[in-house]
Amino acid sequence: MNSDISAVLFDERELKKRICELGTELSKAYFDKNPVLICILKGSVVFLSDLMRHITVPIEIDFIRISSYDASTKSSGVITLKMDVKTNIENRHVVIVEDIIDTGLSIVFLREHLSSFKPESIVVCALLDKPEAHLVDIDIEFKGFEIGNEFVVGYGLDFDEKYRNLPFIGILKKEVYIEPQ
Repeated sequence: MNSDISAVLFDERELKKRICELGTELSKAYFDKNPVLICILKGSVVFLSDLMRHITVPIEIDFIRISSYDASTKSSGVITLKMDVKTNIENRHVVIVEDIIDTGLSIVFLREHLSSFKPESIVVCALLDKPEAHLVDIDIEFKGFEIGNEFVVGYGLDFDEKYRNLPFIGILKKEVYIEPQ
């Protein structure tokens, strides 16, 4: 798998350091609020797993699954809810835990969907953000790293369900996902 990576953007040490910082930021922001962290499956599960171990205040977790990619490197723009949250989030503080913000359409969809449950607040904690790819204006209250418009894999991020188990985030070689002409 490593031979399919053209460059490592963030190694294990860099990821651990920034995720620890994000955990500290969230702990301060939610000192007395018992937030619900909602992990977007499947890509964000590795991030959530490490992040929650650095949060020092009581939290609850839940999961939601949406789809907009299928076996492509670009979002289709059509978001489909595949699995909804089970926790009652009414009057609760919600933190959406996202692996990567690309177009921003998924976050807009999730904020609107989760708002229907009447939470006290909704914020986003994203490991990666691709500002160049945004199609909508969005707020990302807690952000790990900004990256360019490369297609990245590893640390939960995949291409066609592969590469999630890489312990780093790397740029996938184009020849892996682009068909020869």
